Amino acid sequence: METEFWDRAVGALRGGRLFAGEQARRTKWSAWWARRLGQLDRGMTTSEYAVGTIAACAFAAVLYKVVNSGPVLSALQSLVEDALDAKF
Repeated sequence: METEFWDRAVGALRGGRLFAGEQARRTKWSAWWARRLGQLDRGMTTSEYAVGTIAACAFAAVLYKVVNSGPVLSALQSLVEDALDAKF
């Protein structure tokens, strides 16, 4: 019974029509729930922004530490020197 109700609610929303023979109040709430269940996520919430910002800052800190380490600095320096000393 519940599955049949939701199938009709989603079908009415997708078809752009209201339920035939249903009471007005039930039709209104059924269409509202169908729209609510059919909505896509259109963006992040405030908590998702906060978690995303913290993760980006943590990644930036790790990347900064890696790039400023001795072996990486020497590899980058040799790469730039080789590029500048290239013969054309």
